[in-house]
Amino acid sequence: MSDGELVGIVLVSHSAEVAASVAELAKGLAGGAAAVPVAPAGGTESGGLGTSAELIAAAAASVDRGAGVAVLTDLGSAVLTVKALLAEGDELPDGTRLVDAPFVEGAVAAVVTASTGADLDAVEAAAAEAYTYRKV
Repeated sequence: MSDGELVGIVLVSHSAEVAASVAELAKGLAGGAAAVPVAPAGGTESGGLGTSAELIAAAAASVDRGAGVAVLTDLGSAVLTVKALLAEGDELPDGTRLVDAPFVEGAVAAVVTASTGADLDAVEAAAAEAYTYRKV
């Protein structure tokens, strides 16, 4: 990874408001992560609930800095939409990866880790590790 390249992060939710709020939360809790490219991709083009391949592809393109793009999703059809985009092969930037992680905790871990200049493997591992966070 050359100097200045950070992993981009896309947060895909069925709700535009949820995606934007989780992006804001993750960046806020990651203090000093202002440079991390994070884009929400929530809802449909018309503003309704759902997922949009076009919004996801645009978000991924907007955060691609050459170090890879980690995509975190909330629920079932968001996962299926990202998998379909990855299968097509030309809709998402090279180095885009669907990350199996809890949406909120994984997003925070991904942004914090990306802010250190870590590579895509490390960002994915940190986000996935959030499954182990216990609350009681």
